[in-house]
Amino acid sequence: MVRKQQGITLMSFVVVLVVAGFFALMAMKLFPMYNEFFSLKNVMEEFAKQPNSASMTTGQAQADLDRRFNISYIESVDLKKHMKINRATGGRGSQMTIAYEVRKPLLANLDVVGKFEHTVDLSGPAASE
Repeated sequence: MVRKQQGITLMSFVVVLVVAGFFALMAMKLFPMYNEFFSLKNVMEEFAKQPNSASMTTGQAQADLDRRFNISYIESVDLKKHMKINRATGGRGSQMTIAYEVRKPLLANLDVVGKFEHTVDLSGPAASE
């Protein structure tokens, strides 16, 4: 009576661990970037819902968003460099866009780069700057 062995060898188990470890490393590097972006989207949506969001000057909007970003732990965005407000004539159709890039070290000299951009429509009459 010959019995067959079942299961994986030690070498196969090590290969599976290496592959699983690589994907776990990728998840640990990417999750914070995307989590921060989803927080940024929520903050921008809440800011845009304010009745006076379109009438704020760029400086006022930056100060308000900076306070909200500090509360939400959003650290990758420099509002002076990454925020742009497009004012429409008559106050309707004003939009705010934040576009930024996050670079995190992955492994040795390899980096993970995430490019993020989100645009919201601002409500209310716009003030001239």
